[in-house]
Amino acid sequence: MATIDDHAAHPASMPRPTTATTPTRNPISPKKLLLSKWTAVTPRHKERHFIVTRVLLPEPPAVRIEQVELEAVHSKRSMVLHWRELADAGVWRRGWV
Repeated sequence: MATIDDHAAHPASMPRPTTATTPTRNPISPKKLLLSKWTAVTPRHKERHFIVTRVLLPEPPAVRIEQVELEAVHSKRSMVLHWRELADAGVWRRGWV
């Protein structure tokens, strides 16, 4: 019978080391973006915390989602960007840190 310690020592449960050649990415599903919270690694206009207020749907509905609207929590200033830009962990962190 396996114990908790046996599972903790299993190599599959250990985090993978990142290297300089491995890009750091935030795994994101475009279906779960609405009302998600994000923190800018480098603040923009003294704004650090953002929330996705709108997912912009393309003209032909069969085409995939490409852009989202982010709103700064403090100033309510909004900006539109490609949703895949949120996957860059060097620029964005998921949640409010």
